[in-house]
Amino acid sequence: MGLVYLLLLLSLNCVHGGGIPTTLEGPFKPVTAPLDKSFSGNVTDLPDVPSNVEGFQPQQIFVSLSNNYDSVWISWITGEFQIGYDIQPLDPEWVQSIVQFRVLRSQVTYQAKGYSLVYSQIYPYDDLQKYTSGIIHHVLLTVNFRLQSSFATGLEPNTLYEYECGDPSISAMSDSHYFRTMPVSNASSYPSRIAVVGGLGLTYNTTTTVSHLLSNHPALLLLIGDLSYADLYFTNGTNSFLQNPFRETYQPRWDYWGRFMQPLVSNVPTMVIEGEHEIEQQADNYAFVAYSYRFAFPYKEGGSSSSLYYSFNSGGIHFVMLGAFVNYDKSCTLCLLSSIFLNFLLFIIIFSWLMEPILLDSLVSVAADQYNWLERDLAEVDRKVTPWLVAAWHRPWYSTYVAHYREAECMRVEMEELLYHSGVDIVFNGHVHAYERSNRVYNYSLDPCGPVYITVGDGGNVEGLDIEHADEPGNCPDPASTADKYLGGFCAFNFTSGPASGKFCWDQQPDYSAYRESSFGHGILEIVDVKQQTNRHDCGLQVKNETHALWTWHRNQEYYENAGDIIYIVREPNRCPVSPK
Repeated sequence: MGLVYLLLLLSLNCVHGGGIPTTLEGPFKPVTAPLDKSFSGNVTDLPDVPSNVEGFQPQQIFVSLSNNYDSVWISWITGEFQIGYDIQPLDPEWVQSIVQFRVLRSQVTYQAKGYSLVYSQIYPYDDLQKYTSGIIHHVLLTVNFRLQSSFATGLEPNTLYEYECGDPSISAMSDSHYFRTMPVSNASSYPSRIAVVGGLGLTYNTTTTVSHLLSNHPALLLLIGDLSYADLYFTNGTNSFLQNPFRETYQPRWDYWGRFMQPLVSNVPTMVIEGEHEIEQQADNYAFVAYSYRFAFPYKEGGSSSSLYYSFNSGGIHFVMLGAFVNYDKSCTLCLLSSIFLNFLLFIIIFSWLMEPILLDSLVSVAADQYNWLERDLAEVDRKVTPWLVAAWHRPWYSTYVAHYREAECMRVEMEELLYHSGVDIVFNGHVHAYERSNRVYNYSLDPCGPVYITVGDGGNVEGLDIEHADEPGNCPDPASTADKYLGGFCAFNFTSGPASGKFCWDQQPDYSAYRESSFGHGILEIVDVKQQTNRHDCGLQVKNETHALWTWHRNQEYYENAGDIIYIVREPNRCPVSPK
């Protein structure tokens, strides 16, 4: 598969057409696409995905970015997981963490060494099977040493690299895989295509999404939470949609998901942010353990204290990945009352170079830093270097579906003003299993300087599609049901102005909702110069600029090149100057 993807990387095919609307023509009249009852996708689980390697050969290989173009993370697993009542974790010291890599077709090979670790999923009940992972490896490719002892100073921008990972001392190296580094950050350099999807799961419908996504040849992939859905299964592997008082999980689903995703994520740099299905509470009140161990995050490089929120650059785009399940308050009285013990845990999380599990009880104290970190991060963004500012988190603020309606209102109340005055251009969310794109909006009012909010939680999950809208007769949820069940708090009150004044829901599709549709699919973002789109098949004519982004959403029931929704998102920096608060 690595060779196949190499050919795709070398022959990107660009598809654009004329007559595409732009946000300059908005706000648009709200549109609800008719429900396609003949196609809901196959949400049946895939069979268990077996390992295709032996011994300590690498599997579940994954490429992710650091916070800048000159370094990337390579992650993988060696050895097999164990599940049962009496299991012994593998020793990470048994095998090295080595990546050998080179610029494609170069004779000069470099080598980088990383670290390894193992995690366990343990429950406080003797009748539940325990789980321990294979050996997880993370290697940062940055300041590198040539095998012949020459010295190099980091990866080149927008360059195709070939690599193998594993342990050469025991002849346990992977086949060759390939990745392209991000362009250098400036106003005219951007990755060719950025794919965005949430709620992916591991169903037959997931296979369609991933197949179409691969065919669209992304240079970067954003996964907006809810990845393996391992928490929807008992420890014996049978499905459990009913929430138990102490929710167990079937951790091998993570391994099946990692094996299935490898052809994509071993070649396309992929960035993830947590959803509620990554919480996975276990003994001693730990949470997000699989999430924080299996993936490498550039949170330390960007000054964050947690893998649950971080930022990175990709060419002329600054991405901010926020945590919707950790405290997002501007101030936190409880944080000031936290015990010395929890502050010590924070110290460990910041300064330990190994991934750490996260205590549920510590989410308030640790993640109370999220707002302050976000303020610092946004204040440091230079829009001459990264003109585009894109944010992503799991739970949407502007969704009109019944499912999760106004569930994240407290997060919106705390953070929306900061994001607005910092000039965020686009927001990506998941959580709701449907597609929706907003007009530019701020505080529920149409605003030409507000972000465009896009919900793409329709990747292929086993829970199915969300189809009911809160503005339809009889569908408005009970306000009490919208309280934040994860962090506590209730902020969703009746609207005080506009067409829905005095009501909890609109009586028609809200004017801030431009387009919504209940279908599975994925989205593609491209930063382009529309004046140069004269040949729909010539990528060489894509002169990048700092004002136009082409967004396309692709339904699973159609051919991957066909867009169910398409629009140019246009920045107006002169009309909407940045004024951080």
